Amino acid sequence: MSIDQIKAEARRAAFTARKAVFGTGRDAAAQAHLAAALAEYGAAPLSGYLPIRTEIDPVPVMAGHPGPVGVPVISGAGRPLDFHLWTPETPLVDGPFGAKVPAEGVAMIPRLVIVPMLAFDARGYRLGYGGGFYDRTLARLRAAGPVTALGFAFDAQEQAEVPTDCFDQPLDGIVTESGLRLFG
Repeated sequence: MSIDQIKAEARRAAFTARKAVFGTGRDAAAQAHLAAALAEYGAAPLSGYLPIRTEIDPVPVMAGHPGPVGVPVISGAGRPLDFHLWTPETPLVDGPFGAKVPAEGVAMIPRLVIVPMLAFDARGYRLGYGGGFYDRTLARLRAAGPVTALGFAFDAQEQAEVPTDCFDQPLDGIVTESGLRLFG
């Protein structure tokens, strides 16, 4: 079985696990832990995300961040993400894959990234949707200077071991309804 097939099977299981806990009231505890974790970084430029499907929602925490906040924008297949400034009042339009993006794209570069996912493991690796956007983006950001990548998920999204290949970028930490775990 190829790594792509192994990842596809892991994604199916992860979608099921995430869907089972979505909407069960666990967001509030996770959001409180995320806010506490981000407070350590003060007003550092932050990228969050506008949730799709059954992703855990970081928007209330993003709205309270004291520094600039951006959201990811897909500029094309096989490319790293761009980030555009966002506030709760920012007009949004439909972007690729069902994600909303700012109507006016004012670029920003985050030093702190909240990363969505399907699954994660105790080594700090995550499983995304398969486009490689966050892996390419984290590699590019890390090459340009210090950046902290914090995954945001439900505890139920943890797998014993997420399948990885040489392109997968590890997270610096993961925030769930149980708290913050740092890796490395």
